[in-house]
Amino acid sequence: MARIIVPEAEAILDKEFPVLDHGFVRLVDYLGGDARIVAAARVSHGMGTKTPKEDSGLIRYLMRNMHTSPFEQVILTFHVKLPIFVARQWVRHRTARINEFSGRYSVMPDEFYMPRPEDVRRQSRKNKQGRDDETVPPDLQGKVITLLKQGQAAAYASYDALLREDIARELARINLTLSAYTQWYWQIDLHNLFHFIKLRMDKHAQFEIREYARVLAQTAKAVAPVAYEAFEEYDMYAVTLPRTIKERMIAQLEQSALSSPEAAELLKSLQEDER
Repeated sequence: MARIIVPEAEAILDKEFPVLDHGFVRLVDYLGGDARIVAAARVSHGMGTKTPKEDSGLIRYLMRNMHTSPFEQVILTFHVKLPIFVARQWVRHRTARINEFSGRYSVMPDEFYMPRPEDVRRQSRKNKQGRDDETVPPDLQGKVITLLKQGQAAAYASYDALLREDIARELARINLTLSAYTQWYWQIDLHNLFHFIKLRMDKHAQFEIREYARVLAQTAKAVAPVAYEAFEEYDMYAVTLPRTIKERMIAQLEQSALSSPEAAELLKSLQEDER
C-alpha cells in the first residue's frame, strides 16, 4: 500500500495551534489513517479494502471489542511547547518517544506560564489534587498573579546572573521554576494517543493539560476521523458497569422488557456484552 494521504491532516500539517499563553501544538508528521487501520486488520484474512461503509463498520467493531493493535499502526509526531509542570504530568504516559529541549546545551528562554486571573482557584476540598470550582475575589487573584510574576522574575534574574559568570548551564538552570517553558518532539501511536486524550480531557485532569489534550484530540480527529468517532462512542464517553450492578440491571430489565421497547433494547445490549 502506498503512503496514505489524509487531506484533513495535510491541511493542518506543520501549523502551530496556540495553547495557554506561550505554548503550542504542531503536527509534524503522521503515518497512516483510517485506511491503515482497516488494512492492518484485514491482512490476517488476506482481504483488501472494501466499501467505505464496511470499513467504518470494521473500525467500530475493532474499537468496541478492544482490538487495539490495528490502531497502533497509525503514528503521529508532534512538536509541543509546554510548561515544565505540564510536561511532568505528560511523561507519565510512557507509551511514546520523546526528544526534549535541553537546558544543558542551550540557554533557557525567559518564558514562563502565567494563569489567567479567572483560573486562580483555592484548593478543592473534594479533589485533593485539584482546584475548587469557584473563582476567588479579584484582589486575591491580583495578589497571586503578582507573587507568581515576582518569583519568576527573580528566578530568571539569578539564572541570567550565573550565565554571565560563565557558570555551567546545567547548574545555572536548577533554580528555574516549574512554570518555565520547555519544548519537545513527541511521537505516539493512535491507540495510546486515544488513551492520553481520554485521561487528560477528563474534568478531573488539571486545566492546563486539558487544553493541550483538546488540541491533540482535534488533530487525531483530522488524521483518522472514523477511528476518532468510534473512540468517542465506545471509549471516551462510554460507561463501564461493575458486574454486580450489571447483573442487577439485567434482572430488573427482564421484568420490564415485555412492556418497554427501550428496556428490551438495553437488556439485549447488556446480555450481548456478557457473551
